[in-house]
Amino acid sequence: MRFLDEAKIFVKSGDGGQGCVSFRREKFVPDGGPNGGDGGRGGDVRVRADPSLNTLIDFRYRQHFKAERGRHGMGSDRTGKSGAPLVLDVPVGTQVLADDRETLLFDLTEPGREVRLLKGGDGGFGNARFKTSTNRAPRRADPGWPGEEMWIWLRLKLLADVGLVGRPNAGKSTLLAACTNAKPKIADYPFTTLTPQLGVVELDHDALVLADIPGLIEGASAGTGLGDRFLGHVERCAVLIHLVDATAADVVADYRTVRDELAAYGHGLAAKPELVALSKIDALGEDEVDARAAELAAAGVARLFRLSSIVKTGLPALLRAARHEVDRARAARATEPAPESVE
Repeated sequence: MRFLDEAKIFVKSGDGGQGCVSFRREKFVPDGGPNGGDGGRGGDVRVRADPSLNTLIDFRYRQHFKAERGRHGMGSDRTGKSGAPLVLDVPVGTQVLADDRETLLFDLTEPGREVRLLKGGDGGFGNARFKTSTNRAPRRADPGWPGEEMWIWLRLKLLADVGLVGRPNAGKSTLLAACTNAKPKIADYPFTTLTPQLGVVELDHDALVLADIPGLIEGASAGTGLGDRFLGHVERCAVLIHLVDATAADVVADYRTVRDELAAYGHGLAAKPELVALSKIDALGEDEVDARAAELAAAGVARLFRLSSIVKTGLPALLRAARHEVDRARAARATEPAPESVE
């Protein structure tokens, strides 16, 4: 299945049904009077977070969605049938944005949450509604109210506890494969990861979700390489694990490049808790690893983890430190007041 994390679609709620003009015509009932029923209500447009989905690919090949309109009213005071609502199933973590791509309408971060995006049009009144003491035979019936319509953007931001960032070939996919059941592509050339990957690591009777995104290079915020469009998938993470390749020619330059791109992207990424790990230390001698660690310490890295995902050196300590940050974030969220419902 292809990964798609953004889509623009047109949605329209159902129009209301038209009211009916009708009169009773029964044997032995003179002057039966009006009995036209009201039109049915148009269907709403609703959006639901489905935990079984992980991509917006369903919205790539179909961009127009319309709810069912209400049926017209009928004689004998029969109200038209209401239109069926249209429910759009999206992955958990999907944001619904207005056409300007900036205004956030809904953020579906809870599995099963369902919100009403557009209200269906009300049905028109039948002529039975207009009977008065002076107008015994009204011939007026109202048309149904039109439904609402709009263009919206759907933007998926994966829900993960820990985000893996770094330069291409820094060892992020190897780390993900070493501690989870995920099967990311691993190769000895840059940009082997083209789309975000998720994995679940079991640690001390707890579970953490790790998100691996494509590597960042200098100028990613301006569109160089794969750009920074996938950074949105680590916005919700409690902590970032920043991998620096120990075999790189200049570890300090690599570290600063990624930090600069996080700052340029904004959205609070540069302020998130960060665990810096010097990866691929199994490829170097101990003295060389010490020298690169000293360079990063001089550049301002206060706490550095030494990591080899192949032989799993330093992996438990790194994951436990990440879990500590995640626990702190969960505790902070638990004390926050619940947001008011907008449904």
